[in-house]
Amino acid sequence: MKKWQSMIMAIMVACGFVLFLHSNQVNAAEKTYTIGTDVTYAPFEYQAEDGKSYVGIDMDLMRAIAKEEGFKVDIKALGFNAAVQALDANQIDGVMAGMMITAERRVKFDFSDSYYDAGVAMAVGKNSSIKSLDDLRGKKVAIKVGTAAGEYVNSIKKQYNITTTTFDDSSNMYDDVVTGNSDATFDDKPVLAYGVKNGIEMKVVGKTYEKGEYGFAVKKGQNKELITKFNAGLKKLKANGEYKKIVDKYTGTNAKNANSKDSRTILGLLKTNSGSLLEGFKQTMLLTIVAIVCATVLGIILGMMGVAPNKWLNGLSSTLIYIFRGLPLIVLAFFIYIGIPNLTGSKIPAFVAGIITLTLNEGAYTAAFVKGGIKAVDNGQMEAARSLGLPYGKAMMKVIMPQGIKIMIPSFINQFIITLKDTSILSVIGILELTQTGKIIIARNLEGFKMWLIIAVIYLVIITLLTWLSNLVERKIK
Repeated sequence: MKKWQSMIMAIMVACGFVLFLHSNQVNAAEKTYTIGTDVTYAPFEYQAEDGKSYVGIDMDLMRAIAKEEGFKVDIKALGFNAAVQALDANQIDGVMAGMMITAERRVKFDFSDSYYDAGVAMAVGKNSSIKSLDDLRGKKVAIKVGTAAGEYVNSIKKQYNITTTTFDDSSNMYDDVVTGNSDATFDDKPVLAYGVKNGIEMKVVGKTYEKGEYGFAVKKGQNKELITKFNAGLKKLKANGEYKKIVDKYTGTNAKNANSKDSRTILGLLKTNSGSLLEGFKQTMLLTIVAIVCATVLGIILGMMGVAPNKWLNGLSSTLIYIFRGLPLIVLAFFIYIGIPNLTGSKIPAFVAGIITLTLNEGAYTAAFVKGGIKAVDNGQMEAARSLGLPYGKAMMKVIMPQGIKIMIPSFINQFIITLKDTSILSVIGILELTQTGKIIIARNLEGFKMWLIIAVIYLVIITLLTWLSNLVERKIK
């Protein structure tokens, strides 16, 4: 019994140590402002072709202002919707993501002075005959969640009998139009123009439907010093000509494409993005390994509580398994990363939130098959052990568990595979695992099919190896 307790305690300490180290790494930059953004929004923010940094009008402006005013920024690629929620939950200090200043947003956020004049435009497929809003009657429109363009479409959908399909990122929204699933999309005009220029098979039609201004946002009533510094820096950049240089770099007549022509092939994409894909793969594997270890510990504890000769422990185990198996993983991730900080006021690093999410969800599933594995052992085994004078705990560890583990091992390996795949859902809270890495790369080169094919192959290779391992272990046990 003591041996098993020591092993479980050692694993729990190891999990805690990993989370502590990661939390310390995040807290080490307390003097740096954490800025959330959506790096699928070229030309305002996207990943540089070297895969090592984020560039665009917003990113260059923010860094130039930080340098001018003497502060540092830590850019977090969260996606627009997650970034806005993270700001509301005090997980980050500000949002710089082509965010249009609106009356609704002013209720929760304080905005800087306007740094870019923009407006909502419509884009359709290259061969589409749609030219105006009147042509959209009864049609299907793709929109991006939480955006001013999306809000505009929702405001006119009844008038024009429009059906909307909502996406979390621009590249998937554009692909929906290109493939013909939607008839049109609405987005900020410079973003649509940039996408068309970089090869997306659409055309911008009609007028500018909703004019607006971009601003840098902080939570209402907080970080007033940061807003003051931003405004002062922006004013200096406009005065010394640096602001115009940055904007012209990405929207002027000589603006370069987001990616070079030789990166359009699968081999070219692999060569150009190998560094980013490798980092995404490492993060995926780290998440998987830490989470499966922590989930195994939680699963064993809950599983043994479920078969213990104690009705209270049985009930607690069943309740926790029911809750964490019943909650969709994406809901659990948002609740831990956004909901809890909103209630407590304490930040939870995205990596830590991801590990907790996977641990609770996968731990509940692990507990279920641990209970099943123990119950699969004949009841006579426990009775025989107790009749020989062994206490319940020792009988469980020395007699029942060794037999139950043989039944459970294939399920443990299968759970490892499931956990690996579930890490992709954590992209919604901005963790740069393999799926999120793919989204960011696609936002730059707009090669959705080829990049998703590459990522799918990477996942399939890993899962095939794990399946082979599972079959090998199962044969050895038999």
